[in-house]
Amino acid sequence: MTGARAFFLIFYGLLALVGLFLAAAAKDAGITIFAWGLVLFGVLNAYRTIGVHYGEARRH
Repeated sequence: MTGARAFFLIFYGLLALVGLFLAAAAKDAGITIFAWGLVLFGVLNAYRTIGVHYGEARRH
């Protein structure tokens, strides 16, 4: 895994974690929806990053 992919994998994981904390502390619906969107964005992009890595490894 390249350094850039590792960085973004960690970044997306941290974004998802921040979203979870934000969702737990949310007091209104708007922030809750935004926080869960942040979690979804982080998790999906982390999986995509892993998928790209293994897709490239399979081609070589």
